[in-house]
Amino acid sequence: MTVFGRYVLLQVPGWLLAAIILYALERRFDLPAWAIIGVMAVLVAKDFVLYPFLRRSYETQVESGVQALVGLAGVARETLDPAGYVELRGELWLAEAMPEARPIAQGERVRVVSADGLRLRVTRPAPSIRS
Repeated sequence: MTVFGRYVLLQVPGWLLAAIILYALERRFDLPAWAIIGVMAVLVAKDFVLYPFLRRSYETQVESGVQALVGLAGVARETLDPAGYVELRGELWLAEAMPEARPIAQGERVRVVSADGLRLRVTRPAPSIRS
């Protein structure tokens, strides 16, 4: 679904509630139909005018938490054989070396491959090609 479609769908309950309240006010105070329609039109138009300013908040969110660490590089703070602590973004995380990467020595660079709960799975980063 598009961002605009998601935005409109989230506005519909508010429009319905406003319509019910306006209907009740019309019945109670015998308001003219043009006033009710005008107020409703302003409420709907307001949402379309605000859409460009609110669009970013309705876009798909970036992954957060542990999944946001996948792909990042860090440093082993102790030997990982198979598990130990690594430092990523200034934080210590419990990590487990992938079977093909065991053991990883203290101070060696690592790359996060995946996460299982709060435990990261790491490997050595691919060697860089220098020309």
